[in-house]
Amino acid sequence: MGEFSIWHWLVVLLVVMLLFGSGKVSGLMGDLAKGIKSFKATMAEDDPPKVRSVAPPVAAPAPGTLEAELAAERPPAAPVRAPVEAAAAAPSETNRAA
Repeated sequence: MGEFSIWHWLVVLLVVMLLFGSGKVSGLMGDLAKGIKSFKATMAEDDPPKVRSVAPPVAAPAPGTLEAELAAERPPAAPVRAPVEAAAAAPSETNRAA
């Protein structure tokens, strides 16, 4: 009980086609497709534009302050680099297939 076989759905489809006709059903499906496309287009338009935030420039510390002395003693920061050995040691997917 409660399970519908393919024959139940075919009978339901036949009754719907007899009541509404094939033209009415295909028109409803076309209207549904247009509604979905319109909804997708509206959702795409509603995406907020991506705004890049720019941090305000950092002012240099005033001369004669503790921060200025610490900045003078500190070497400039080196850029962070990914280790080359780790990338070379890991086999790639193309090498495994060969």
